[in-house]
Amino acid sequence: MPVSSNNNQDNRKGKSTQAKTQGNNLSGSLNTQRGQAVRAQRRSQADAQRIADQYVPAESVAVSKPRQVRANLLDDQPRLKIIGLGGMDGGGSKNMIVVEYQQDAIVLDCGNDLGIDLPGINYGIADTTYLEEIKPKLRAYVITHGHLDHIGGLPHIVPKFPAPIYGSRFSIGRVEEIFENFGLPMPEGFELKTVTMNEGTHERLKIGAFYIELVRITHSIPGSTCIVVDTPVGRIINTGDFRLDPNPLNHERSDIERLTELGKEGVLALLSESTTPERPGRTPSESTIEQSFKDIMDNAPGRIFIGLFSTNMNRVQMIINAAVHHNKKVAMDGRSMVSTLEMAVRHGFVRIPKGTFVPIASAATMKDNELVVVCTGSQGEPSSALQRMSNGEHRHVKLKEQDTVILSSTPIPYSGNDGAIRTMVDDLFKKGVHVFRHETREIDGVGPLHVSGHASREEYAEMIAMLKPKFFIPIYGDFTAKRYHIELAVEQGIPRAHTINAENGDIITLTPDKMEAAGEVPHGTILVDQTGAIVSNVVVKDRLLLSEEGLVAIVLTVDKKTGSLLTSPDIISRGFIYMRENEEIMNGLRSEMKRAVAQRFKRVDLDRFKAELKDHVTHYLFEHTQRSPIVIPVINIISVSGKTGSADAKKPGAKGAEPVKTPEQIAAEQQKRFQEMRARLLTQDPRID
Repeated sequence: MPVSSNNNQDNRKGKSTQAKTQGNNLSGSLNTQRGQAVRAQRRSQADAQRIADQYVPAESVAVSKPRQVRANLLDDQPRLKIIGLGGMDGGGSKNMIVVEYQQDAIVLDCGNDLGIDLPGINYGIADTTYLEEIKPKLRAYVITHGHLDHIGGLPHIVPKFPAPIYGSRFSIGRVEEIFENFGLPMPEGFELKTVTMNEGTHERLKIGAFYIELVRITHSIPGSTCIVVDTPVGRIINTGDFRLDPNPLNHERSDIERLTELGKEGVLALLSESTTPERPGRTPSESTIEQSFKDIMDNAPGRIFIGLFSTNMNRVQMIINAAVHHNKKVAMDGRSMVSTLEMAVRHGFVRIPKGTFVPIASAATMKDNELVVVCTGSQGEPSSALQRMSNGEHRHVKLKEQDTVILSSTPIPYSGNDGAIRTMVDDLFKKGVHVFRHETREIDGVGPLHVSGHASREEYAEMIAMLKPKFFIPIYGDFTAKRYHIELAVEQGIPRAHTINAENGDIITLTPDKMEAAGEVPHGTILVDQTGAIVSNVVVKDRLLLSEEGLVAIVLTVDKKTGSLLTSPDIISRGFIYMRENEEIMNGLRSEMKRAVAQRFKRVDLDRFKAELKDHVTHYLFEHTQRSPIVIPVINIISVSGKTGSADAKKPGAKGAEPVKTPEQIAAEQQKRFQEMRARLLTQDPRID
């Protein structure tokens, strides 16, 4: 049956409209809606942004709690301000607190956050935007102890905001050590200034409007102290990390007498660390594990490897004592541990009998029953000494059957190290190594191998009872831990209205009779890579997207004059799909690219064409894979035609004249140069088609 002219016109009109639509949006015959691909890509970007936004600088954080600001006027209100720039959102998280009164300010601790699990990120430090505002007021940094979550931010922050650093002899030794080993150069003219204080004599030093005193407290590192700050408003005390060990190995017990005396004199506010207030009872003494090391050394058939924290010099001394008792030699491995040990020996915190130590390079030549190796890696850290031994990559040590490995630690709270430790233990057992862990001590038939450096519930209560503060501010813990700590303070008789569960950036103001929240200052996290360089949050987001979805680069080479492709589109895939197993998808994508160039390249400007191409490739790949990789279009525009020579070219046949090339020869040479350029651009990786 013949088709009417009207139907023919309608069909032609429909085809024209369809072609126009395809030409404008390159949608072709894709079945999924473009909106689905866009939404999927936005979800991927949002997920990456959500993860990256957990660690953002201050300018990215909306300050939701207003604070009073008076332009061109000094803040002369008689209020003490306490502001946590870090440490108020998790244990071991860039601990840093500003104490400010009128025109004077000091910083209590200045740490880093080693628990950040982001691609290429080593740790985070507190954002210092607020320090910019109060830079003229800054008088000192006062350190509770030498763990990196309390001193690791100093090499980044002190050179920008210079002030002397105060601490105990061991803490200052650790500070000087990390500055010496810092990977980046210091600014020109910067000079590190440190002040060593004697925590045993109750020495008091005046810093601006404040008087400070350090009081000895037990923790898992020597030289740990509480910081007492006497201010014009009243006395505040920062406990630092602590446990109330009645029998520490170094016999330097917590100065209970001085703490009790301070409580009788009057404490306005107690800032107490809140790592483990949910743990009942009391933390066992460090001395309880000494016999466990001796027992294992009595029975171990071969070499002994002990993994522990690099700063735990008290435990290192314990192991040295046990090794000497058993006529064994000791080798140390792990750069951070060796560096800390050298400092500890230099300052008299560790005593090593002559002839006890041997270099780790000698481990392979010694008799098995003569050697104890103390090393880093108890947390399964990548590239640590024990981790390299477990996977067979250590330069000097090859583990063998009958070796014994002791993990003298437990996973750091909030760090998520459990999986890494478990994998390392798997590798050790596969090598036939005897492994002893604190968690399995009863199954293994040994005594305790680790005690926490932090208090348990009864000790937290005892600290509150000794100091009798008017106001209570839990610090150095996440919101939940601090909530439990507040409940404990209420049980000790502190009115709930006199407690506050503050977050990073919150301004807490104190007068002799009142504590209140007074807004928020800029705060956030600055991310640092392995070299010590700062990494942008935008870069982290891209890394997350690459790790989840991968990347696809489209390389098109187009003739400038004709607008046609000079060669088949090149497709480079990284972390997306294996191209040789998905040839049908790749061939279809090439066909789409050829159609896109034919339909749109000469009709729109280059930037718009790239944008359309990116959207279309994203749409196409989502339809066929349900994934949205990062798409990068690369367009090389090549001129393959032109004049055969310049106006003053030598005439044919003249002496020294070059033969005139035909247009075909010129085009062939240009094509050859292009192919060479293309070969350089593309690698020989089999994932490239």
